[in-house]
Amino acid sequence: MRRLATLDASWLAVESDDTPMHVGNLQIFSLPEGAPDTFLRDMVNRMKEAGDIAPPWGYKLAWSGLLGRLLAPTWKVDKNIDLDYHVRHSALPRPGGERELGVLVSRLHSNPLDFDRPLWECHVIEGLENNRFALYTKMHHSMIDGISGVRLMQRVLTTDPDKRNMLPPWSVRPERHRGSKKDSEATIPGALSQAMDALKLQADMAPRLWQAGNRLVHSVRHPEDGLTAPFTGPVSKINHRVTGQRRFATQHYQLERLKELAHVSGGSLNDIVLYLCGTALRRFLLEQDEGLPDTPLTAGIPVNIRPADDQGTGTQISFMIASLATDEPDPLNRLQNIKTSTRRAKEHLQKLPKSALTQYTMLLMSPYILQLMSGMGGRMRPVFNVTISNVPGPQRTLYYEGAKLEAMYPVSLIAHGGALNITCLSYAGSLNFGYTGCRDTLPSMQKLAVYTGEALDELEELLLPPATAKTGKTANRKG
Repeated sequence: MRRLATLDASWLAVESDDTPMHVGNLQIFSLPEGAPDTFLRDMVNRMKEAGDIAPPWGYKLAWSGLLGRLLAPTWKVDKNIDLDYHVRHSALPRPGGERELGVLVSRLHSNPLDFDRPLWECHVIEGLENNRFALYTKMHHSMIDGISGVRLMQRVLTTDPDKRNMLPPWSVRPERHRGSKKDSEATIPGALSQAMDALKLQADMAPRLWQAGNRLVHSVRHPEDGLTAPFTGPVSKINHRVTGQRRFATQHYQLERLKELAHVSGGSLNDIVLYLCGTALRRFLLEQDEGLPDTPLTAGIPVNIRPADDQGTGTQISFMIASLATDEPDPLNRLQNIKTSTRRAKEHLQKLPKSALTQYTMLLMSPYILQLMSGMGGRMRPVFNVTISNVPGPQRTLYYEGAKLEAMYPVSLIAHGGALNITCLSYAGSLNFGYTGCRDTLPSMQKLAVYTGEALDELEELLLPPATAKTGKTANRKG
């Protein structure tokens, strides 16, 4: 058996009917040329016949009840995994459009996982127009984070369009790296040893964490310093209680468009992503009955701290908080404010040693987790207003069983106090936005996908010469 790390276990602790803590990935493939009518049925059958189940797909909770998840969160290997349950074959009414696919994924993502089984499902969806199909996979956040999820799915795929009889995702094992540590065994001596190591690390890092905390407190008293602290964002339409039903929408851009804007503006790709999201949110909130808050919304931005060659799973992220400058009506001033805020947030995070980042993340996230566990989430000022992630993905065209991967979209989680999550994933020269929202709290959430595209067009008109401004339309999917 294997103990869960503290941050991984926290996702189990805050699980509820209204806030299921699983994340997903939607992949859209085009069928190979000359594929028989039985191509997908045969592929699903081969997937279900896989005899070897690799970690973490074969893990399930040793004690699946609420007390077991809270007090003794531990993985064990399911030796009798039922692939007929985990692997599902669905179909859209032909010809299935983007909207129909979004509706189905929204419904699938709303359903919680079964805690008595390994915490994942894989849905093969046929009937998508233009000779395509989709693969929607979801897994509990206690097992995986965004970076490890992308790497996990990438290991399954190939750059060879002629390769056949490929293994399903749950049979592909990570490469072994020399010097990698084995998983901690769930034994009493092991637990005591881990606890002593954690206490020693906390004592060593306490002065640095104290300094980081003081800098955040100082920024609250002196906002002109430019560092955005927790709890400084306003309460807005997207920061109320949520229900269990989800809605999903997507947007797709050429990566080069965003990189050109980043170069011209002297910012980063992340700055442009935050600008597009902040501008779309500003317009969206101006249309709501509650209106646009006078103070700027803030974004919680996950930062990957996983080594480049680490193919493990679990959560290895830190967080920084930045302003979205939604109170600024001028687009260029809004972009400048965002650039200043992200620069200060990066400087703040970089002052911490790598060994202290996990402890700092828990320090930063503990109010968020306590809000959810205490029932105060969505009833008080949020730690930050919206989560916005940018996950780097593979930049070469990939295939599975000869089927070309056309696009990948992240499907994330939301919680009380944060009814919207925006996650971006790059792939083969494109940047794919996945918008996950509460169906009831944000009934018109799909507008955000449209507004983001219009914000991109507007920024190109402001920053680029007319001859080089891009006019290509973007596509969005709604659910």
